[in-house]
Amino acid sequence: MPVFPKISLRPEVENYLKEGFVNNEVVSASGKAAAERKFEALLNHLSHPPSFTTVRVNTHLASVQHVKELLLDELQQQFNGLSVPVLQHPDLQDVLLIPVIGPRKNIKRQQCEAVVGAQCGSAVLRGAHVYTPGIVSASSFMKAGDVISVYSDIKGKCKKGAREFDGTKIFLGNGISTLSRKEIFSGLPRLRGIGIRMTEPIYLSPSFDNVLPSYLFLQNLPSAVVTHVLNPQPGEKILDLCAAPGGKTTHIAALMHDQGEVIALDKIANKVEKIKQNALLLGLNSIKAFCFDGTKALKLDEIEDTEGTPPFSPESFDRILLDAPCSGMGQRPNMACTWTLKEVTSYQPLQRKLFPVAVQLLKPGGTLVYSTCTVTLEENEEQVAWALSTFPCLQLQPQEPQIGGEGMMGAGLSGEQLRQLQRFDPSTTPLRDTDLETLRDARAEDMIRLANKDCIGFFIAKFLKWKSTSEKDPQK
Repeated sequence: MPVFPKISLRPEVENYLKEGFVNNEVVSASGKAAAERKFEALLNHLSHPPSFTTVRVNTHLASVQHVKELLLDELQQQFNGLSVPVLQHPDLQDVLLIPVIGPRKNIKRQQCEAVVGAQCGSAVLRGAHVYTPGIVSASSFMKAGDVISVYSDIKGKCKKGAREFDGTKIFLGNGISTLSRKEIFSGLPRLRGIGIRMTEPIYLSPSFDNVLPSYLFLQNLPSAVVTHVLNPQPGEKILDLCAAPGGKTTHIAALMHDQGEVIALDKIANKVEKIKQNALLLGLNSIKAFCFDGTKALKLDEIEDTEGTPPFSPESFDRILLDAPCSGMGQRPNMACTWTLKEVTSYQPLQRKLFPVAVQLLKPGGTLVYSTCTVTLEENEEQVAWALSTFPCLQLQPQEPQIGGEGMMGAGLSGEQLRQLQRFDPSTTPLRDTDLETLRDARAEDMIRLANKDCIGFFIAKFLKWKSTSEKDPQK
């Protein structure tokens, strides 16, 4: 059962999302009613965390079994001796799954309170402690060492430094403050460490702050599926066109056994530095990261000498991942989104600027994988339909592994084409409570099935470039 209210959206944004789900799937009044129920279930799921924490093992440096044993020891320490299983995904051999315990309903609320921002609150629901910059408000009498109740200001109405807040707030659990209120809001050099160490979170998930950093990468399950669908091979030259923060980039390099060349682009400098840091931490030397706008990655002037750096000559890459910038409407947990309809719909044009670049940079016979972490029809199935009509050199391909559901109707794609897509839709499974007794009685295959469904909203399409973009279609 839902423990939080459904995600709060602007009315015009909710209507826009609903239009994609309801009006494009109906053939009858009963069909419309079922689609409306599915949409409401999705809104409820988006405000809750997934049922599992997913981590990817860096198989370049360690075996999955060795890391699993280390992780079990770590969880024993974090959870004070509680026995929580760690499952290896049968179709994603480098992925480990840890069940999330919760919601825990008997946590006593404290008189001393702290309010955190919505983004910080979402991180807490997935196992993070509260870092000092995320604290917006604290009780006037809060001292270091106090047990305090932590709340999320999901609508962003709490003023920084407030002593109390009576607006809309969601209880996240209890923790112990490492600082006093005076220290947090002193205005002295910016504090960045842990401000509240969560001891009784409403959802019990492991913290991965500096936990096995060279061996593990915290990653949503569909994000790990993407790289397996791309299927990179040793010795290939691969482009990650919109790469930050580098989770998929480093996964590509690991699956290639660090043999070949992985080019990672992002136009924001500090994000590129993060990619480089992750590659160094994970011991991967095949990655070259550049601060560069992906829409300009195609070399237009052959006279210009940019060998090995962007922009690149046409048909330079064996495989390309276009994990496109998107509205992010599949991310979980997300209790409130303040974006306007203009902001939510601004990504389709950008995606259509990136797509031609990716197609032209891909070698004939090469693979292009397109993915987003959103649930909108416009950024997913409609983009596939547009790409197939715009680029005759592209053919939609079946995916392996096929873990998500098929694509959503409404973009004019055939039934066969929809079955070649992967849409991860968390509304396909009910929200449920998980406790230790439930875990003891659960079968591994049932838990895997739940992990595959109750994850973030995500979309994947795989294309083959069957001929050069310079060749004319003989049928035209």
